Amino acid sequence: MNQTVYYNGIIYTGEERFCEAFLVQDGAFAAVGDNAEILNLSDPSSARIDLGGRFVCPGFNDSHMHVLSYGRSLRTAQLAGHTESLREMLQYMQEYAQYNPPSENGWLIGRGWNQDYFTDTDRMPDRNDLDAISTAYPILLIRTCGHACVVNTKGLQVAGINRDTPSPEGGAIGLENGEPDGRLYDNAIELLNPFIPAPDKEELKDMIRRVCEKLNRYGVTSVQSDDYGVFPGVPYETVNEAFRELLQEGNLSVRVYEQANFGSLEGLRDFVEAGNVTGVGDDHFRIGPLKLVADGSLGSRTAHLSRPYADMPETSGFSLFSPAELQKLISYANAHDMQIAVHAIGDACLDEVLNAVEQALTEHPREDHRHGIVHCQITRPDQLKRIAALGMHVYAQTVFLDYDNHIVEKRAGSALSRSSYCFRTLMQKGVSVSNGSDCPVELPDVMRGVECAVTRTSLDGTGPYLPDQAFTVREALDSYTIQSAEASFEEDRKGLIAPGYLADFTVLERNPFEAEKRDLHRIEVQACFLGGKCVYRA
Repeated sequence: MNQTVYYNGIIYTGEERFCEAFLVQDGAFAAVGDNAEILNLSDPSSARIDLGGRFVCPGFNDSHMHVLSYGRSLRTAQLAGHTESLREMLQYMQEYAQYNPPSENGWLIGRGWNQDYFTDTDRMPDRNDLDAISTAYPILLIRTCGHACVVNTKGLQVAGINRDTPSPEGGAIGLENGEPDGRLYDNAIELLNPFIPAPDKEELKDMIRRVCEKLNRYGVTSVQSDDYGVFPGVPYETVNEAFRELLQEGNLSVRVYEQANFGSLEGLRDFVEAGNVTGVGDDHFRIGPLKLVADGSLGSRTAHLSRPYADMPETSGFSLFSPAELQKLISYANAHDMQIAVHAIGDACLDEVLNAVEQALTEHPREDHRHGIVHCQITRPDQLKRIAALGMHVYAQTVFLDYDNHIVEKRAGSALSRSSYCFRTLMQKGVSVSNGSDCPVELPDVMRGVECAVTRTSLDGTGPYLPDQAFTVREALDSYTIQSAEASFEEDRKGLIAPGYLADFTVLERNPFEAEKRDLHRIEVQACFLGGKCVYRA
């Protein structure tokens, strides 16, 4: 019997009446209570750890992110810190290329630019900008959202993209005077995939290890991650093997619920017929929902709105699937015991998703399906009612408000913006709302997301945006813990500090219930434990 007593803490157990101590035995919480109770209950030989009056909560569970995309970004140029101006970004890339030249037949890759932050221009970069870095090798720079990118002239040539290349359905090739300008949107980005070398399994494992270390530093012990579509040349079996081998080697310090991304019915059918359905696996790596990306992003103006963009009326964005294709995938998954999680940011896209889910449930009713909407940003009141009526889950990213506060009304217009990002309204209608980062779109910094949820204000002070939608501190913490556990059907074994639950917990330097709301993002993670084992200590 392996016992450890943790005492003298401020223990959040889902109530604002805090406990002082808990007992961990064989990787699970065995008892929770006051100091004297737990110390008396434990074996005298048990290890005892004084928490020093620090705040302890369940380990954070990021309910939607991309482990391998984040891992890839950690191995490429980090543009997020160099996007104040186009000039700064290009200068950084020139310096980066000097010290990190691509290998033979390789690409120079970076991610994280955002044209809305440029102070010297109001446009996206184009191929001419990247040609100033180099024309000798292909360059790919991905927008922070992942729904737009730019390549240099060499990159266009390598991929065979020219004035005669048609834009694929659900994507667009940017043009200037009839010639490709280097900008690619959504499904058009896939035109590059055959020409970018795919990593081998050991490289995948290295990416996952790096990401686990980063996640633990933020107090994250569980993730719900979309990884199958990151490297199209890598089969899902190899991705699964990478995770499971790391687990066997003792190097998987985050629990993973895999949001299985399949954009074709054939690929999904093969996956399911091989025995992969929601819930298959163990507490460390488990198959989750079918993940679909149904439209683009607000920042790149590719999210599909029901009306033209207020700041670019020539477009309303677009959906990445036809309604018929979307229906086939959702109906098949629903009928074969798969949970479904669909990326939908624009309200026109959301209509298509809700219609498909409603038809699928009519064809094959299910009591507790927990089908979900990922992001659920631009919405109308009628859609909020439908989400609740269909018994759906919502995967929110409140940290998005840090940036989106600056653009939501500019992009969507005043009418739509008054009923968007309405996560409290959804909760009031009985919808389970979890929280995440969509990392690498945002860093998996949970306390930033908590602050944005509570204040509805950007960290630079912009806002508040729809302050009546603000969470309490308790609701914000729960959205990253027990509500995220509900998203993965695991609320009976994770997301609470309670007897019988997995001993995943995070130690914070201060009590967020007593902190100033605008200081929540400054609360540091002191330690992170997975199954009672310390995986990070400050």
